[in-house]
Amino acid sequence: MEELGLVTPKVTVTKETPHHREADLYQKMKTLESKLDFFNIQEEYIKYEYKNLKRELLHAQEEVKRIRSVPLLIGQLLEMVDSNTGIVQSTSGSTLCVRILSTIDRELLKPSASVALQRHSNALVDTLPPESDSSIHLLGADEKPSESYSDIGGGDIQKQEMREAVELPLTHHNLYKQIGIDPPRGVLLYGPPGTGKTMLAKAVAHHTSAAFIRVVGSEFVQKYLGEGPRLVRDVFRLARENSPAIIFIDEIDAIATKRFDAQTGADREVQRILMELLNQMDGFDVSVNVKVIMATNRQDTLDPALLRPGRLDRKIEFPLPDRRQKRLIFQVITSKMNLSDEVDLEDYVSRPDKLSGAEIQSICQEAGMHAIRKNRYVILPKDFEKDGSESVIYTDVGSCYESCEDNYGYTYKASLVSELDFPNGALLDIVYSGSCNGSFNYSFSQIH
Repeated sequence: MEELGLVTPKVTVTKETPHHREADLYQKMKTLESKLDFFNIQEEYIKYEYKNLKRELLHAQEEVKRIRSVPLLIGQLLEMVDSNTGIVQSTSGSTLCVRILSTIDRELLKPSASVALQRHSNALVDTLPPESDSSIHLLGADEKPSESYSDIGGGDIQKQEMREAVELPLTHHNLYKQIGIDPPRGVLLYGPPGTGKTMLAKAVAHHTSAAFIRVVGSEFVQKYLGEGPRLVRDVFRLARENSPAIIFIDEIDAIATKRFDAQTGADREVQRILMELLNQMDGFDVSVNVKVIMATNRQDTLDPALLRPGRLDRKIEFPLPDRRQKRLIFQVITSKMNLSDEVDLEDYVSRPDKLSGAEIQSICQEAGMHAIRKNRYVILPKDFEKDGSESVIYTDVGSCYESCEDNYGYTYKASLVSELDFPNGALLDIVYSGSCNGSFNYSFSQIH
């Protein structure tokens, strides 16, 4: 190797002594002690930071609780600007761009959702369930009215017209497209009280899969200006979102009377509600399966703009029942009653009295109540006679039970009319006692 000019390096191997090993172990121990001290310092720092963060969390929770404390304003979310900002409409009618609390689930923030606003900053602090607005009642498929067409005695013409105007467009909408005509938008039910207008509207809702929204006309009249028109918009918006839907407005004459030169703020507000209703009935798309049913006892007082074709295309009259209709009503009502074979319904049908369906229902109901007073399970003809001859004039003052004891006493408060020689509307205490042998003692004293 030396001849080739290559020099082999010499490797010196130092033998490790016990002294060197102890020095290395000591050095490692010092290093680990330094790391341990560092970790202890970090642990103390983390505990300190944890306490601070926990304190801040409690403070933030208290702040959120304070912000969400009632009273809160009720509003409606119109649209989301971004994840932290949204546009809402308050109950006063003003539209605001507000901040959204970070703790709110963004999945619940959908357009038209009911929200709670902080009363000072108007910040959106909570979401409300859809049923929080008690002014609008939406009945789903499992909450439909139980009344059906078979529960309505008579009214065959009214049933047919209602099915053509409301039920057929909802169930067979393509028929109108094939013929090339638009289905009726609205239906007006008018007639004396108790003739079955509301009951027929419930029957239509029962026989269709449409959502059913029932509102009374007086519910639109609110304390604050602008609340009534807003409710009208909300009703039609809710119907469009849940189409097919039926909007039933009972007692429409509360807000739809003929317009005049209003002198008070309340009258002007009612007229604004009517104008919003007219606008909504003109504005919603015909292709949307939303039908409007209105009921009233006073058609002559309604505004002509509401009655024109294009808004209320079909007007269905509900007159007092004739002899045939009365027979059908009696048959439907008494079909579930335990009548004696002696009861001849034709005798009551043939009477010339002008009775509505509700009055016939009341007569049958009171006949059943009189049978209960007599401790009977069967209704006899005299039960109907007693109801027809006395309950219309005054409240029944009582009768002796067939299973009574020796003596008994009753106290009644009744509003008697002049046929009994008392002042009209006099409120009396009628106390009488007697026994089953037929002897009675009456005493009357006027209540002041």
